[in-house]
Parts: sequence; structure tokens; C-alpha cells
Amino acid sequence: MAAALYLMGVARLRRHGHRWPARLTAAFLLLGLGSYAVVSFGFLGTESTDLRWAFTTRIALLIFVVPALVSIGRPIALARAALETLGRLRVERVLRSRPVRLFGNAIFAPVFACAVFLVFLTPVAAVLRDSPWSEWTISVITPLAGLLLVLPIAAHSVIRTGFFVTVEFLLAFVELLLDAVPGLVLRLNDGILDHAPAIVGRMPFWFPTALHDQHLSGDLLWFIAEIADVPILIILFVRWMRLDRREADRMDGLTDEELDALNRAHLERRG
Repeated sequence: MAAALYLMGVARLRRHGHRWPARLTAAFLLLGLGSYAVVSFGFLGTESTDLRWAFTTRIALLIFVVPALVSIGRPIALARAALETLGRLRVERVLRSRPVRLFGNAIFAPVFACAVFLVFLTPVAAVLRDSPWSEWTISVITPLAGLLLVLPIAAHSVIRTGFFVTVEFLLAFVELLLDAVPGLVLRLNDGILDHAPAIVGRMPFWFPTALHDQHLSGDLLWFIAEIADVPILIILFVRWMRLDRREADRMDGLTDEELDALNRAHLERRG
């Protein structure tokens, strides 16, 4: 469905005499949807029922990596360019809705991911791994939640003030430590936190023990969560630079009289 909608947008632009860069189409199909296929239908998807580290790694990749690779294809920009006026207004209305603005907040994204990863420290993780109903839920809802976290930030759809962007940038460093907590607990704990029953039957020789499996899960979860925060920091830094440049250009465009009026208004507010 995602591939069909994207290609329909590209075809619609061509009918109107515009060209969409082939590199963006290739990035969306190969990197974005291709990574989803590898994660969901490859080794991680096949073995996530039996291996803790495959299960946690799969969810971490679906939240962080797959949406980031999908965003390289710029699907929001394609929708804005291909849709008619009414369709564009609907897209903008959705992007500016309260849920999307909440998920697209660079402060909320790492906190949400940390809350999801904390589930791995409880017996709920074992229930999710063994339940056939959770399989399709994880495969569909997890990447959609990741897209809600990534696309509004990547598309710069939410307007922020300079002060708010600065606060986001500073708190993102704090969240680097916060995201490490679930992985560290899994790695350093010597008890099986999910209390999953042992696998019955003959296991492949390369299967780790339950404790080693949990430690591997913590190592990979810690690594992915920390690496995934780096692009968010970069996006925040770039957004802060652009906002600072726009504010500087706006100030430079003021006349002396307008600048004096702003200074007087500022002093009156402080007084």
C-alpha cells in the first residue's frame, strides 16, 4: 500500500509536467520499504518468538531505523506536491493536529521510545513474543508510531520558537542517558526479567542461553537507542541554525525606526 501510494504520487506529478527525483523514489522503495521487509520478514522476524535479542532488536529498528530511512524518500513533500489544494490542506491539517505535534516533538520521541523499551523489563515482553495476535500488531503499529515520531521532525512541519528549539536541543542530551536505561538493566541483570518458560525441544547449537540472550538484547537495544538519538540531535541543530538565520535576517531588514520601536516595547514590558 505504501509503495502504491508513493508511485501514484510520482505518476500524478509526471502527468502535470513535473518530475520527482528518481533517487528519492529509490530511497523510499529500497531503503525505506526494503529495510522494513528485511526486519519484518527476515531473520529478526522469524526468530523473534524464540530469541529475546531478535525481538527487542526488531522493535527498536522498526521504531527508529525504518522510519528514518522512509523519511529519506520525503513522502510528506511528495504528498504536498502531488495532491490538489483540498488534499494538501488535509495533509497540513493532520500534520498540525495535536497528536502529530505531540509525537513530532523532539523531546517526546526519545521518552516514548524509552517507555516502550521498559516493557522488555517485564513479563509482558514474554507474552508479546508468544502471542500470535501481537505479531501483526507489532508489524503494523510499531513502524507507524515510528513514522509519527520521525516524519514531522524531518519535514519541519511544526513551527518552533528559538527558545523552544534551544530547550529541545539541551533536553535531547539528557535523553541520551535516559534511553540507555532499559538496555543497561537488561545487560547488567543476572535474573531473567521476562520470566519466559524455557524453549521445549531441541534448539539449534548456536542458540544462546536465556541469560546470554537477555544480555545480547540489552547490548543491541542500548546501541540502537543511542545511535538513533544522533540524527535527532543533528536535525535539532540544523533547525536551530536555520531559525537563528531567519531571525537575524528579519532583524537586519528592519529600519532604524522599527528597531527603536521594538527596543522601546521590550523595555516597557520589562519595566
